[in-house]
Amino acid sequence: MPFGEREEDHSTILLRLTLTRLRGIDTFPALPGEIVVFTKNPSPMEQSTHNLMTVKETAAYLRIPLPTVYYLVQRGQLPAIQIGGRWRVKRDALDREVLRNDEQGQPTVLVVDDDEALQTMFKLFLKKAGFSRLVVGTGKDALAALTKQKFDFCFLDLQLPDITGDEIYKHAKKIDPELPIVIITGYPDSQMLDNILKFGPVTVLKKPLQVAQLNQTLRMMGHKAPKETKAA
Repeated sequence: MPFGEREEDHSTILLRLTLTRLRGIDTFPALPGEIVVFTKNPSPMEQSTHNLMTVKETAAYLRIPLPTVYYLVQRGQLPAIQIGGRWRVKRDALDREVLRNDEQGQPTVLVVDDDEALQTMFKLFLKKAGFSRLVVGTGKDALAALTKQKFDFCFLDLQLPDITGDEIYKHAKKIDPELPIVIITGYPDSQMLDNILKFGPVTVLKKPLQVAQLNQTLRMMGHKAPKETKAA
């Protein structure tokens, strides 16, 4: 083998050994003609950084709109921290606390609201609380769901695109007279609510909803509320 090629091999090995000492790179002996790939072991700092997602990355990860992620982060519904004034969402905590697999035997909740941000908020909140949930955006879908299965309780918005909330309430009570229904509305003085009150007392949550309201409602119904995710 020509002297020049041998010198080049020695230089490659020397470079590899130097990088190994200085940068913690995994290496292995190379045979002549092989391509050597250097792989750097991530430090704890790098592992921590890789675990953090931007708000945009979180939106893509959860497949929800970007404004919805901001909405949930600011209300402590996603495990997030602020770095340099920007939100970063913890991927491992998100997987563990929010996206974990559902357990069987959970109470089942029906949520009827056409607001996309609130739909996502309810899905995450109820999942953390350990509830099975069905979220729909129209009165037609709500009545179809009530006909097909039994729910432990229901969150019902009054303003829907197809059927008024008081009509849904009336039909729901005919299907299941014992179903607890919580009204969520931005118009607590509306005629629809007056019509609902004719059936008896009802719990009303005024929009915009806060996590504390949902926690208190669950406790009133005898269910354990989830621990709030603290956003630093």
